[in-house]
Amino acid sequence: MANFCNHTTFVSKIEPKSFCDALKDEHWTTAMHEKLNQFVRNDVWSLIPKTAEMNVIGTKWVFRNKSDDSGVITRNKARLFANGYNQAEGIDYDETFALVERLEAVRLLLAFACMSGFKLFQMDVKSVFLNGIVNEEIYVS
Repeated sequence: MANFCNHTTFVSKIEPKSFCDALKDEHWTTAMHEKLNQFVRNDVWSLIPKTAEMNVIGTKWVFRNKSDDSGVITRNKARLFANGYNQAEGIDYDETFALVERLEAVRLLLAFACMSGFKLFQMDVKSVFLNGIVNEEIYVS
């Protein structure tokens, strides 16, 4: 009951279907501001005026409720995705990369840790950015 009371007043139970619906709820605007502030803190973008020469990639907000093991909604999560369908290979990008762990690698890690007597800890990362240098300019709106 204490867990339920801690989170009930700070989250929205309804997942908005559109950006306009999310703007009407202060909990979702807080989640969007949290995501945008992560971009600012990590210095991954800067705001500039649009020109005619720019190939601009659109973005879309996706909204999801995160719940704990008992099904109580604990967090509203807003994510900003690039609309990749208007990009052309060789013009807008040369290669793609997605950070995905394989189940076999996790099992191997757990087996090795068990055999060696290691202690494993789990960590939740709110935002992950690749640590690489991008030589091209990429524009999103």
